[in-house]
Amino acid sequence: MSNMTSAPETLTRPDGTAVRVLVVDDEQMLADLLASALRYEGWEVTTASTGISAVKAAKEIDPDVIVLDIMLPDFDGLEVMRRIHGHSPSIPVLFLTAKDAVEDRVAGLTAGGDDYVTKPFSLEEVVARLRALLRRSGAGEDKPASLLEVGDLRMNEDSHEVWRGQDEIRLTATEFELLRFLMRNPRRVLSKPQILDRVWNYDFGGQANIVELYISYLRRKIDKGREPMIHTMRGVGYVLKPAQSAPQGTGA
Repeated sequence: MSNMTSAPETLTRPDGTAVRVLVVDDEQMLADLLASALRYEGWEVTTASTGISAVKAAKEIDPDVIVLDIMLPDFDGLEVMRRIHGHSPSIPVLFLTAKDAVEDRVAGLTAGGDDYVTKPFSLEEVVARLRALLRRSGAGEDKPASLLEVGDLRMNEDSHEVWRGQDEIRLTATEFELLRFLMRNPRRVLSKPQILDRVWNYDFGGQANIVELYISYLRRKIDKGREPMIHTMRGVGYVLKPAQSAPQGTGA
């Protein structure tokens, strides 16, 4: 693993305080290396070596992002994430895994994770991935509230709140960023490569099926039981349009 050589611009919470990161790994040396690299960024780091201690720490410190090993001594990282997302569903999660099988990556993302890195990895890569997740989730930003509206779908970009009509929709960080991209381009067909480039702003190994996966997540939350807004244009991409029975809004 390589070491950090220069200090980039410090990323902070909107109130100016340090970004809070929870690192969960039972390999003490690796956890210490990650913690040192992240503190070098000016971030506040808490470490945990078991699933139970990770869940407890998440409740105590309210982290902005979590680095989470899949394999832990008591229960696995997927269960840790499920328990944490039970009370804080919007916290983005970067999985660490020693396995390189597609099934393991998909399992983490399907369970609600936002990204993953496969061991061995460089510290620079982990920091870059975390920075991307933090920007997606709104940490490190300090800007006026911005409201996007498409039909009866509304999004507050500042508070990360989303409503369909009177119903509040709870989204993960990646689901939020995908929906934001769609809402900023209403009635415009967006291709899978465009979505990958905007939402997953790095090479995802050509796995365009991750777009289909997250579109399906959004449909379950946004469209289920309602007139659909997210439409598939076969062979082209996806488009978000106001429901015909809903008030007509405009995307920013």
